Amino acid sequence: MTDPVYLDHAATTPLRPQAREAMLDVLSRRWGNPSSVHRWGREARAALEDARARFAALIGAEPAEIVFTRGGTEADNLAVLGRARAVAGPLACSAIEHRAVLAAARAAGSDRLRIVPVDENGVVDADALAGVLREGTPALVSVMWASNEVGAVQPVEHVAGLCAEAGAAFHSDAVQALGKVPVRVDRVRVDLLSFSAHKLGGPRGAGVLFARRGTRLHPLLFGGGQERGLRPGTEDVASAVAFTVAAELAEAEREQAMARAAALRDRLEAGLCERIPGLRINAAATQRLPTISNLSVPGADPEMLLMALDLEGIAASSGSACSSGAVEPSHVLLAMGLPAELAGPSVRFSLGRDTTQQEIDRVLEIFPRVVERVRT
Repeated sequence: MTDPVYLDHAATTPLRPQAREAMLDVLSRRWGNPSSVHRWGREARAALEDARARFAALIGAEPAEIVFTRGGTEADNLAVLGRARAVAGPLACSAIEHRAVLAAARAAGSDRLRIVPVDENGVVDADALAGVLREGTPALVSVMWASNEVGAVQPVEHVAGLCAEAGAAFHSDAVQALGKVPVRVDRVRVDLLSFSAHKLGGPRGAGVLFARRGTRLHPLLFGGGQERGLRPGTEDVASAVAFTVAAELAEAEREQAMARAAALRDRLEAGLCERIPGLRINAAATQRLPTISNLSVPGADPEMLLMALDLEGIAASSGSACSSGAVEPSHVLLAMGLPAELAGPSVRFSLGRDTTQQEIDRVLEIFPRVVERVRT
Protein backbone atom coordinates (compact mmCIF):
# COMPACT_ATOMS: atom_id res chain seq x y z
CA MET A 1 0.00 0.00 0.00
CA THR A 2 1.28 3.45 -0.93
CA ASP A 3 2.08 5.70 2.01
CA PRO A 4 -0.30 8.66 2.48
CA VAL A 5 0.81 12.16 1.54
CA TYR A 6 0.22 14.91 4.10
CA LEU A 7 0.15 18.38 2.52
CA ASP A 8 -1.84 20.28 5.14
CA HIS A 9 0.95 21.58 7.36
CA ALA A 10 -0.58 25.07 7.47
CA ALA A 11 -3.47 23.49 9.40
CA THR A 12 -1.29 21.55 11.83
CA THR A 13 2.06 19.77 11.95
CA PRO A 14 3.21 16.57 13.63
CA LEU A 15 4.82 17.01 17.03
CA ARG A 16 8.60 17.01 16.70
CA PRO A 17 10.39 14.30 18.71
CA GLN A 18 12.52 16.89 20.53
CA ALA A 19 9.41 18.81 21.58
CA ARG A 20 7.77 15.58 22.76
CA GLU A 21 10.82 14.70 24.84
CA ALA A 22 10.86 18.17 26.36
CA MET A 23 7.21 17.82 27.34
CA LEU A 24 7.74 14.39 28.88
CA ASP A 25 10.69 15.69 30.88
CA VAL A 26 8.56 18.44 32.43
CA LEU A 27 5.58 16.16 33.00
CA SER A 28 7.69 13.53 34.73
CA ARG A 29 10.22 15.59 36.67
CA ARG A 30 9.03 19.22 36.92
CA TRP A 31 5.30 18.82 37.31
CA GLY A 32 4.80 21.26 40.21
CA ASN A 33 2.64 24.38 40.15
CA PRO A 34 4.98 27.21 39.10
CA SER A 35 3.20 29.56 41.54
CA SER A 36 4.09 27.38 44.54
CA VAL A 37 7.03 28.36 46.72
CA HIS A 38 8.25 24.84 47.56
CA ARG A 39 10.92 23.09 45.55
CA TRP A 40 8.48 21.39 43.18
CA GLY A 41 7.00 24.78 42.37
CA ARG A 42 10.43 26.39 42.04
CA GLU A 43 11.58 23.71 39.61
CA ALA A 44 8.51 24.25 37.45
CA ARG A 45 8.93 28.04 37.64
CA ALA A 46 12.57 27.72 36.59
CA ALA A 47 11.58 25.65 33.54
CA LEU A 48 8.86 28.14 32.60
CA GLU A 49 11.09 31.19 32.93
CA ASP A 50 13.87 29.49 30.99
CA ALA A 51 11.40 28.86 28.16
CA ARG A 52 10.23 32.47 28.35
CA ALA A 53 13.77 33.83 28.10
CA ARG A 54 14.66 31.50 25.21
CA PHE A 55 11.51 32.36 23.25
CA ALA A 56 12.15 36.06 23.84
CA ALA A 57 15.71 35.74 22.53
CA LEU A 58 14.38 33.98 19.43
CA ILE A 59 12.39 37.06 18.35
CA GLY A 60 14.55 39.79 19.88
CA ALA A 61 12.21 40.56 22.78
CA GLU A 62 12.58 40.87 26.54
CA PRO A 63 11.42 37.90 28.64
CA ALA A 64 8.84 40.08 30.42
CA GLU A 65 7.21 40.75 27.04
CA ILE A 66 6.35 37.07 26.44
CA VAL A 67 2.89 35.92 27.54
CA PHE A 68 2.14 32.21 27.26
CA THR A 69 -1.42 31.46 26.10
CA ARG A 70 -3.47 28.41 25.17
CA GLY A 71 -3.00 28.88 21.44
CA GLY A 72 -2.89 31.35 18.58
CA THR A 73 -6.60 32.13 18.71
CA GLU A 74 -6.34 33.17 22.34
CA ALA A 75 -3.25 35.24 21.58
CA ASP A 76 -5.13 37.01 18.75
CA ASN A 77 -8.15 37.62 20.97
CA LEU A 78 -6.03 38.93 23.83
CA ALA A 79 -4.27 41.32 21.47
CA VAL A 80 -7.41 42.62 19.75
CA LEU A 81 -10.03 42.56 22.51
CA GLY A 82 -7.48 43.29 25.22
CA ARG A 83 -6.41 46.41 23.37
CA ALA A 84 -9.97 47.42 22.47
CA ARG A 85 -11.00 47.25 26.13
CA ALA A 86 -7.99 49.24 27.24
CA VAL A 87 -8.02 52.04 24.66
CA ALA A 88 -10.91 53.83 22.94
CA GLY A 89 -10.92 54.27 19.20
CA PRO A 90 -11.42 52.31 15.99
CA LEU A 91 -9.79 48.98 15.11
CA ALA A 92 -8.27 48.62 11.65
CA CYS A 93 -7.81 45.11 10.22
CA SER A 94 -6.79 43.91 6.79
CA ALA A 95 -9.51 42.16 4.83
CA ILE A 96 -7.58 38.86 4.85
CA GLU A 97 -7.03 38.48 8.58
CA HIS A 98 -7.62 35.14 10.27
CA ARG A 99 -11.14 34.82 11.64
CA ALA A 100 -9.70 34.86 15.16
CA VAL A 101 -8.73 38.50 14.52
CA LEU A 102 -11.77 39.58 12.51
CA ALA A 103 -14.30 37.98 14.87
CA ALA A 104 -12.58 39.48 17.90
CA ALA A 105 -12.61 42.93 16.28
CA ARG A 106 -16.30 42.62 15.48
CA ALA A 107 -16.98 41.50 19.05
CA ALA A 108 -15.43 44.77 20.22
CA GLY A 109 -18.12 46.59 18.24
CA SER A 110 -18.82 46.55 14.52
CA ASP A 111 -19.00 50.35 14.55
CA ARG A 112 -15.34 50.43 15.60
CA LEU A 113 -14.06 48.16 12.83
CA ARG A 114 -12.33 49.52 9.74
CA ILE A 115 -11.47 46.98 7.03
CA VAL A 116 -8.35 47.74 4.99
CA PRO A 117 -8.45 46.29 1.46
CA VAL A 118 -5.77 44.16 -0.21
CA ASP A 119 -4.61 43.92 -3.82
CA GLU A 120 -5.09 41.01 -6.21
CA ASN A 121 -2.17 39.18 -4.59
CA GLY A 122 -3.49 39.51 -1.07
CA VAL A 123 -1.08 42.27 -0.04
CA VAL A 124 -2.49 44.99 2.18
CA ASP A 125 -3.10 48.37 0.50
CA ALA A 126 -0.68 50.64 2.38
CA ASP A 127 -2.22 53.78 0.89
CA ALA A 128 -5.67 52.76 2.10
CA LEU A 129 -4.23 52.08 5.55
CA ALA A 130 -2.58 55.49 5.57
CA GLY A 131 -6.00 56.98 4.79
CA VAL A 132 -7.55 55.15 7.75
CA LEU A 133 -4.77 56.45 9.98
CA ARG A 134 -5.40 60.02 8.82
CA GLU A 135 -9.06 59.74 9.82
CA GLY A 136 -8.12 59.26 13.47
CA THR A 137 -5.65 57.20 15.48
CA PRO A 138 -6.94 53.63 15.81
CA ALA A 139 -6.66 51.81 19.11
CA LEU A 140 -5.09 48.99 17.10
CA VAL A 141 -4.04 48.13 13.56
CA SER A 142 -3.86 44.38 12.81
CA VAL A 143 -2.13 43.07 9.68
CA MET A 144 -0.99 39.45 9.64
CA TRP A 145 2.67 38.76 8.91
CA ALA A 146 1.91 36.06 6.34
CA SER A 147 -1.39 34.72 5.02
CA ASN A 148 -2.44 31.29 6.20
CA GLU A 149 -4.48 30.75 3.02
CA VAL A 150 -2.40 32.08 0.11
CA GLY A 151 0.96 32.59 1.81
CA ALA A 152 1.32 36.27 0.87
CA VAL A 153 3.95 37.94 3.07
CA GLN A 154 2.83 41.39 4.15
CA PRO A 155 4.97 44.56 4.21
CA VAL A 156 4.99 44.55 8.00
CA GLU A 157 7.98 46.85 8.33
CA HIS A 158 6.25 49.53 6.23
CA VAL A 159 2.97 49.04 8.09
CA ALA A 160 4.79 49.27 11.41
CA GLY A 161 6.33 52.57 10.31
CA LEU A 162 2.95 54.01 9.34
CA CYS A 163 1.48 52.97 12.68
CA ALA A 164 4.40 54.37 14.68
CA GLU A 165 4.15 57.69 12.85
CA ALA A 166 0.40 57.87 13.60
CA GLY A 167 0.80 56.73 17.22
CA ALA A 168 -1.30 53.59 16.65
CA ALA A 169 -0.49 50.22 18.25
CA PHE A 170 0.35 47.56 15.67
CA HIS A 171 -0.56 43.88 16.03
CA SER A 172 0.46 41.12 13.65
CA ASP A 173 -0.71 37.51 13.58
CA ALA A 174 2.62 35.75 12.99
CA VAL A 175 1.25 32.22 13.43
CA GLN A 176 2.27 31.13 9.92
CA ALA A 177 5.40 33.29 9.72
CA LEU A 178 7.50 32.02 12.61
CA GLY A 179 10.17 29.61 11.42
CA LYS A 180 9.50 30.49 7.76
CA VAL A 181 10.53 34.16 7.47
CA PRO A 182 12.59 36.32 9.86
CA VAL A 183 10.39 37.56 12.72
CA ARG A 184 12.26 40.00 14.97
CA VAL A 185 10.66 42.67 17.16
CA ASP A 186 14.00 44.41 17.60
CA ARG A 187 13.99 45.13 13.86
CA VAL A 188 10.29 45.75 13.22
CA ARG A 189 8.36 48.11 15.50
CA VAL A 190 5.42 45.81 16.18
CA ASP A 191 3.64 46.14 19.53
CA LEU A 192 1.76 42.82 19.65
CA LEU A 193 2.55 39.50 17.97
CA SER A 194 0.61 36.22 18.06
CA PHE A 195 2.17 32.76 17.73
CA SER A 196 0.95 29.15 17.77
CA ALA A 197 3.01 26.06 18.56
CA HIS A 198 1.32 23.44 16.41
CA LYS A 199 2.14 25.21 13.15
CA LEU A 200 5.84 24.40 13.51
CA GLY A 201 6.09 21.05 15.27
CA GLY A 202 4.99 22.07 18.76
CA PRO A 203 1.97 20.88 20.76
CA ARG A 204 -1.60 21.95 20.06
CA GLY A 205 -3.08 24.26 22.66
CA ALA A 206 0.10 26.32 23.17
CA GLY A 207 0.59 29.90 22.06
CA VAL A 208 2.46 33.10 22.79
CA LEU A 209 1.53 36.75 22.72
CA PHE A 210 4.41 39.17 22.50
CA ALA A 211 3.28 42.40 24.18
CA ARG A 212 5.84 45.18 23.95
CA ARG A 213 6.58 46.88 27.23
CA GLY A 214 4.21 49.81 27.74
CA THR A 215 1.44 48.49 25.44
CA ARG A 216 -1.86 48.84 27.32
CA LEU A 217 -4.00 45.69 27.42
CA HIS A 218 -6.89 44.42 29.52
CA PRO A 219 -7.08 40.71 30.36
CA LEU A 220 -9.89 38.58 28.97
CA LEU A 221 -9.81 36.12 31.89
CA PHE A 222 -9.77 36.81 35.60
CA GLY A 223 -8.78 34.95 38.73
CA GLY A 224 -5.03 35.14 39.15
CA GLY A 225 -1.91 37.17 38.54
CA GLN A 226 -0.08 34.79 36.22
CA GLU A 227 1.51 36.03 32.98
CA ARG A 228 1.65 39.66 34.14
CA GLY A 229 -2.04 39.40 34.99
CA LEU A 230 -2.89 39.14 31.29
CA ARG A 231 -3.46 35.38 31.22
CA PRO A 232 -4.48 34.16 34.68
CA GLY A 233 -4.52 30.45 35.44
CA THR A 234 -1.86 27.88 36.22
CA GLU A 235 0.63 27.86 33.36
CA ASP A 236 1.08 24.81 31.15
CA VAL A 237 4.83 24.53 31.67
CA ALA A 238 5.27 21.41 29.55
CA SER A 239 3.63 23.00 26.51
CA ALA A 240 5.55 26.26 26.94
CA VAL A 241 8.85 24.40 27.05
CA ALA A 242 7.93 22.20 24.07
CA PHE A 243 6.81 25.22 22.04
CA THR A 244 10.13 26.93 22.69
CA VAL A 245 12.09 23.84 21.65
CA ALA A 246 10.09 23.49 18.42
CA ALA A 247 10.45 27.20 17.62
CA GLU A 248 14.21 27.10 18.17
CA LEU A 249 14.55 24.12 15.86
CA ALA A 250 12.40 25.75 13.17
CA GLU A 251 14.43 28.93 13.32
CA ALA A 252 17.77 27.11 13.22
CA GLU A 253 16.65 25.17 10.13
CA ARG A 254 14.72 28.01 8.51
CA GLU A 255 16.92 29.05 5.58
CA GLN A 256 17.72 25.56 4.39
CA ALA A 257 14.21 24.24 4.99
CA MET A 258 12.52 27.12 3.18
CA ALA A 259 14.85 26.87 0.17
CA ARG A 260 13.98 23.19 -0.08
CA ALA A 261 10.25 23.88 0.31
CA ALA A 262 10.36 26.58 -2.38
CA ALA A 263 11.89 24.15 -4.86
CA LEU A 264 9.24 21.53 -4.11
CA ARG A 265 6.40 24.06 -4.29
CA ASP A 266 7.65 25.40 -7.63
CA ARG A 267 7.90 21.84 -8.98
CA LEU A 268 4.34 21.17 -7.84
CA GLU A 269 2.88 24.34 -9.34
CA ALA A 270 4.73 24.07 -12.65
CA GLY A 271 3.69 20.46 -13.07
CA LEU A 272 0.04 21.08 -12.22
CA CYS A 273 -0.18 24.08 -14.55
CA GLU A 274 1.06 21.89 -17.38
CA ARG A 275 -1.48 19.17 -16.64
CA ILE A 276 -4.65 21.03 -15.59
CA PRO A 277 -6.30 23.47 -18.02
CA GLY A 278 -7.47 26.73 -16.46
CA LEU A 279 -5.60 26.24 -13.18
CA ARG A 280 -4.84 29.49 -11.33
CA ILE A 281 -2.10 29.99 -8.74
CA ASN A 282 -3.31 32.55 -6.25
CA ALA A 283 -0.93 35.27 -5.01
CA ALA A 284 1.67 34.07 -7.52
CA ALA A 285 2.97 37.58 -8.27
CA THR A 286 4.08 38.49 -4.76
CA GLN A 287 6.43 37.20 -2.08
CA ARG A 288 4.85 34.07 -0.59
CA LEU A 289 5.70 31.60 2.08
CA PRO A 290 7.55 28.76 0.31
CA THR A 291 5.31 26.26 2.07
CA ILE A 292 1.90 27.33 0.72
CA SER A 293 0.34 26.86 -2.70
CA ASN A 294 -3.26 28.00 -3.13
CA LEU A 295 -4.87 26.90 -6.39
CA SER A 296 -8.20 27.77 -7.97
CA VAL A 297 -9.70 24.96 -10.04
CA PRO A 298 -12.61 26.41 -12.03
CA GLY A 299 -15.41 23.99 -12.72
CA ALA A 300 -14.66 21.76 -9.73
CA ASP A 301 -16.48 21.34 -6.44
CA PRO A 302 -14.00 21.95 -3.56
CA GLU A 303 -15.55 19.40 -1.23
CA MET A 304 -15.52 16.72 -3.91
CA LEU A 305 -11.90 17.56 -4.73
CA LEU A 306 -10.81 17.14 -1.11
CA MET A 307 -12.82 13.96 -0.65
CA ALA A 308 -11.36 12.46 -3.81
CA LEU A 309 -7.85 13.41 -2.74
CA ASP A 310 -8.43 11.88 0.67
CA LEU A 311 -9.56 8.62 -0.93
CA GLU A 312 -6.27 8.65 -2.84
CA GLY A 313 -4.37 9.15 0.42
CA ILE A 314 -3.55 12.84 -0.07
CA ALA A 315 -4.37 15.43 2.60
CA ALA A 316 -4.98 19.03 1.53
CA SER A 317 -7.46 21.73 2.51
CA SER A 318 -9.89 24.08 0.83
CA GLY A 319 -9.97 27.83 0.72
CA SER A 320 -13.64 27.51 1.58
CA ALA A 321 -14.97 27.65 5.12
CA CYS A 322 -17.87 25.54 6.35
CA SER A 323 -20.59 27.31 8.31
CA SER A 324 -23.74 25.47 9.36
CA GLY A 325 -23.19 22.94 6.61
CA ALA A 326 -22.94 25.55 3.87
CA VAL A 327 -19.71 25.96 1.90
CA GLU A 328 -18.83 29.57 1.23
CA PRO A 329 -15.99 31.00 -0.86
CA SER A 330 -12.91 32.02 1.09
CA HIS A 331 -13.14 35.57 2.44
CA VAL A 332 -9.44 35.93 1.63
CA LEU A 333 -9.84 35.08 -2.05
CA LEU A 334 -12.94 37.26 -2.34
CA ALA A 335 -11.03 40.15 -0.77
CA MET A 336 -8.35 39.63 -3.45
CA GLY A 337 -11.02 40.25 -6.08
CA LEU A 338 -11.56 36.69 -7.26
CA PRO A 339 -15.08 35.94 -8.48
CA ALA A 340 -17.01 33.25 -6.65
CA GLU A 341 -16.40 30.74 -9.43
CA LEU A 342 -12.66 30.97 -8.71
CA ALA A 343 -12.74 31.71 -4.97
CA GLY A 344 -15.01 28.74 -4.27
CA PRO A 345 -13.19 25.86 -6.00
CA SER A 346 -9.80 26.40 -4.38
CA VAL A 347 -7.35 23.94 -2.84
CA ARG A 348 -4.43 24.70 -0.54
CA PHE A 349 -1.41 22.42 -0.50
CA SER A 350 0.92 23.27 2.37
CA LEU A 351 4.31 21.64 2.65
CA GLY A 352 6.30 20.68 5.72
CA ARG A 353 9.90 19.96 6.59
CA ASP A 354 9.43 16.24 5.82
CA THR A 355 7.71 16.66 2.45
CA THR A 356 9.58 14.71 -0.22
CA GLN A 357 9.99 15.00 -3.98
CA GLN A 358 8.35 11.58 -4.30
CA GLU A 359 5.25 12.91 -2.53
CA ILE A 360 5.11 15.92 -4.84
CA ASP A 361 5.43 13.61 -7.84
CA ARG A 362 2.56 11.52 -6.53
CA VAL A 363 0.35 14.62 -6.30
CA LEU A 364 1.38 15.54 -9.84
CA GLU A 365 0.21 12.11 -10.96
CA ILE A 366 -3.05 11.95 -9.02
CA PHE A 367 -4.41 15.49 -8.74
CA PRO A 368 -4.92 16.08 -12.49
CA ARG A 369 -6.90 12.81 -12.69
CA VAL A 370 -8.98 13.85 -9.70
CA VAL A 371 -9.71 17.26 -11.23
CA GLU A 372 -10.75 15.71 -14.54
CA ARG A 373 -13.04 13.26 -12.75
CA VAL A 374 -14.64 15.92 -10.55
CA ARG A 375 -15.10 18.34 -13.44
CA THR A 376 -16.77 15.62 -15.47
